[in-house]
Amino acid sequence: MQDQQRDHEEQADARARQRQRGLALHFAGYIIIVSGLFVINFLWLKGEPWFVLPMVGWGSVLALHVAWVMGLFDGLFGNK
Repeated sequence: MQDQQRDHEEQADARARQRQRGLALHFAGYIIIVSGLFVINFLWLKGEPWFVLPMVGWGSVLALHVAWVMGLFDGLFGNK
C-alpha cells in the first residue's frame, strides 16, 4: 500500500516539475519577445506604445498558465 502511495507521490512530483519547466520556458519566451517588441516600438515606430497590447494579451495567458501550475484548476477539472 505504501509503495503505491509513494509511486503516486513521485508521479505527482514529476508532473509538477514538468509544469514548472513549461512555465519557465513560457515566461522566458514572453520576456524575450516583449523586450524585442519594446525595442522595435521605441527605436523605429515611436508613435504610440503599441507593444503594450501584445504584452497584456500574452501576459493574461501567462497568468492562466501560472494558475494552472499552482494547481488552482485541479478541483475545477477533477484532476485531484
